[in-house]
Formats: sequence, C-alpha cells, structure tokens
Amino acid sequence: MRPDRSCRTAFVLQGGGALGAYQAGAACALEASGVRPDIVAGISIGAINAALIAGNPPERRVERLATFWRRVTSASALPGMEAFGPQVALAAGAPGFFTPRIPPAALMPPSDPARVGFYDTDPLRATLAELVDFDLLNDGPVWLVVGAVNVGTGNFVWFDSAERRIGPEHIMASGALPPGFPPVEIDGAWFWDGGLMSNTPLARVVETRADHQPLVIWQVDLFSARGPVPHSVWTVEAREKDIRYSSRTRAITDRTRQMHDLACALHAHADALPEALKAHPAVAPLLDSPARGPLTLIHLIYRAKPYETGAKDYDFSRFAMTRHWRAGEADVARCLAHPLLAEHDPTARGMHVFDLADGQHLKETPHDGR
Repeated sequence: MRPDRSCRTAFVLQGGGALGAYQAGAACALEASGVRPDIVAGISIGAINAALIAGNPPERRVERLATFWRRVTSASALPGMEAFGPQVALAAGAPGFFTPRIPPAALMPPSDPARVGFYDTDPLRATLAELVDFDLLNDGPVWLVVGAVNVGTGNFVWFDSAERRIGPEHIMASGALPPGFPPVEIDGAWFWDGGLMSNTPLARVVETRADHQPLVIWQVDLFSARGPVPHSVWTVEAREKDIRYSSRTRAITDRTRQMHDLACALHAHADALPEALKAHPAVAPLLDSPARGPLTLIHLIYRAKPYETGAKDYDFSRFAMTRHWRAGEADVARCLAHPLLAEHDPTARGMHVFDLADGQHLKETPHDGR
C-alpha cells in the first residue's frame, strides 16, 4: 500500500473468546511491518486486545500482547492432551482471566448481580491493571472504543476514550458474556458483553470520524461467513457460531458501504440540488459527513479448521493459542504482499474493500458514488 502521512489507521477487532489470539498475532505482524493504529476499537476479546494495544507504547505492545496470551492459556504436560483444552477451561478456567465460582453459581440463591455468573472474572481485572497503562490509554495518541450492552435497558453502549475515562471495568464489561461471566457495574448500571447485540465496532469508527481524512481500517474477524455444511452434530455448533457472528459483521459492513456511497453521491451532485433539499435534516448531515472521506477496509478473517468444534472460542490451550496466533501472522504477511493491496492508493476517492477470501486472493470493490 502506498504510504501517505495524511492517512489514519484503525484496528477493528471482533469478539470471539480464545480465537482472539488470531487478532493478537495479526496486530503484532502489522506492528512489525510498521503499521500502527491511530484508532483501536473492539468488542469482547477484541476489547481486551484493543486495550493492550492502546494502553502500551508501540515498543511494548508485542511484549504485552504475548504476555497476556501466554498467561491466559494452559500448556499441556502430556503429549496428545491438547484436544482437552476446552474441557480444562470449563473445569478450571483460564489463568489470569477467569476461575470457577466457589460455591458453584447454580447452587447459590439470588444475590448480588456481580456474582451471577459461573465464573469469577476478578483475575482479569488484576491482569489488565498490570499489563495496561490506563493513563496512556486515556491520554495517549490512540483513540479507544469498546462496546457493551446495558443489562437493565437492553441498549448498546459505547465506551469511548474521547468522551470518558476508561478503566478496567469498561474493558471487562465489553467481555462479560453471560451466563459464564457476571455483568459488570459501571456508574450504577450493569453491563454484559457487547457481542450480544453487535460483534463489530466498524460503524462507530466510520461514523464518528472528525474529518474527511483518508482512513485505512484493518477489520480482524474471528468467524467466517463461508464454511462447510456440517456432516456431524459435533460440528453444527461451530458452524452456527460462524454464521451468527459473521452475519452481523457483514450487515454492518454492507450498511457502512451503502451510507458511504450515498454520502459520496449526494456530495458529487450537491450543486444540482435545490437549496431546500440541501437543508433537509436527512440530507444536510450526509452532504457534510466526514464518513464520505476516502475509506479502505481490509478484512482479515480467521478460517476455522475442519477439526475445530463449537468449543473453539473457549479452547484456551497453549497449543490452540499458538496455532491461532500464527494464522494471524500468516494472513497479514499474505495480505501485505498481495499486489492489489501493495499498489492501492488509500487516498483514492470512494470506499475500497479488500477481502482475504478462500484461495488466498484479495478482492477489491471500489465504491466511489458515481
């Protein structure tokens, strides 16, 4: 990709539990290639990875991401036992992340909402406090956005470092997936995992742009829309999760493209529009929308392996983590080396989508509003 100092770079990180190691590997590979974000946005495990990136200076990000993922995964002492990673996580939790609640939550009477979960996530709070510099996260150069759901109202909420101070509780709220994890209290309200409503913060990043500066977004997804039809009940859950979470991501991507096209088209023909129409409340924001600036969206999508089951997002074994991490590194290397992306001009008018599809080919779809 042609370098241009006028461009801003964003990492958009989807939720997906243990699969988040793919994002970490991708982020470290991008860092090694000199691609550093001005914006990081995440949901669930994507919020944790985003905090590790925004809350550390560039020279420490790789180390902190690696430390986190080593800490929360378990190495099997016995050969051939790697397949039991999900069972280990269910029974013992993930070190530095979550532990089984004692006594078990199912045996407890109604109590404090902070205890309404099968696991205790206090270890994550301590890990975040150690590995994330929250002063840098809030006052540094990288803009952070994470999403959660208000349990009481059912509304989606953005925790945005440009609007409020972000602490460990905001990151934990974004990843508080029920019924495993309890909700997190913030300012008297209780919050669950943002993935319950939307598994990608793409729209937030695009629609809250402050100017028309070219934006390059690396969207790192953990569930693939494409995949085989299950031939066993043991693979149904994995495929169902892929479809459920990727469909939300695709819907938001499609909506972003439609709004970008509309804003570009209106602006291109603004001189021909009647003044009354230009001033219309539905038209005026689009004519002046920062979202119509040059936009490049690069998809990196984890492709599930045929042997993975519905437990892939809670397989916190060291073996699985390493495999996912390396897949993220490899996909970044392939993407950066592809001639279509290498020759792309991120300041070119319109929206350009690069998708690392099956067969390792990139597809570019320009949308310039013409």
